[in-house]
Amino acid sequence: MALYLHQRKNWPAFSWDEPKLSPALGEVRFLQGKIAGRMQTIGFSSRSESLLNTLSTDVLKSSEIEGEILNPDQVRSSLARRLGMDIAGLIPSDRNVDGVVEMTLDAIHHCDQPLTKERLLGWQAALFPSDRSGMYKIITGQWRDDDKGPMQVVSGPLGRERVHFEAPDAAQIESEMAQFIDWFNSSTALDPVIKAGIAHLWFVTIHPFDDGNGRIARVITDMQLARADAARQRYYSMSAQIRQRRNEYYDVLEKTQRADLDVTDWLEWFLSCLSDALQLADKTMDSVSQRVEFWHKHAQTPLNERQRLMINKMQEDFFGKLTSSKWAKIAKCSQDTAGRDIQDLLSKNVLFKEEGGGRSTGYGLVW
Repeated sequence: MALYLHQRKNWPAFSWDEPKLSPALGEVRFLQGKIAGRMQTIGFSSRSESLLNTLSTDVLKSSEIEGEILNPDQVRSSLARRLGMDIAGLIPSDRNVDGVVEMTLDAIHHCDQPLTKERLLGWQAALFPSDRSGMYKIITGQWRDDDKGPMQVVSGPLGRERVHFEAPDAAQIESEMAQFIDWFNSSTALDPVIKAGIAHLWFVTIHPFDDGNGRIARVITDMQLARADAARQRYYSMSAQIRQRRNEYYDVLEKTQRADLDVTDWLEWFLSCLSDALQLADKTMDSVSQRVEFWHKHAQTPLNERQRLMINKMQEDFFGKLTSSKWAKIAKCSQDTAGRDIQDLLSKNVLFKEEGGGRSTGYGLVW
């Protein structure tokens, strides 16, 4: 008796309930158009910054889903260099960071180019430049061979493992992947967003590599979503939402793998996750628009480098109350200099003084 999706008689003839998915798909398509339109209303520098932030988040969160924590500064630096962005504070990046960045940019910037076996093998090799996954030696740049046993997704302590999924035999991978690649590159009447959801599920079911299957499945999803958006820029991160709903992600995948070829539940979850990603991007656009308006208002306001640094910190990733001591620490200046900088911004209506006084006096940004 068939245990898994790929063992079903008519695999991979997926089916789904179109009327049931139609409202969610309509909402996603509306949000995609809304964000694309809003991005055209802001300046080039703001679009570039949004792109860098989104891609950084996507790379970091996709790796986190698999339990790998990358250095955020290295990821941002690697992306900025490859995007040709002149930003301050670039640092060297490790080979594994560069590998996942190169894979992500190749998939998105060349989304209109065919997906090929060679391209996929190159992506997987780039993820593991040392041919190791943690402590373990793995096969890179080629399909898995199952010499150490069947490819299984397991959890639990040694001796009491739980098998969540078992992939097709290695002997089937060549034909399975040829069929997947032909389908992915073909032009069909299938909605491109639905195709992204199917591609994700199909690839992760084949599980063609020793390691890196989840990350590559998600970058294939991004590649197809870039085609759906008809854009080579990403202003929303599907991986960030999957990371936030990681337990649901694995649960729905396991449930789908053990069901029949009707994948309505998987696509419903996929569209829900994508909608969350788009709604978050829409809210982020409010912040971007607010920043654009702020700098337009203060285009002629004289500001020194410390002041610009602290204003940007407050707009981007500043947490907690701003005090003169915190200013001095972040801007690497004396307490007296921090006080003068703050008083100057108060007089220019850039900052306002919050309630309270003394050494704990806080300051906020006049948006």
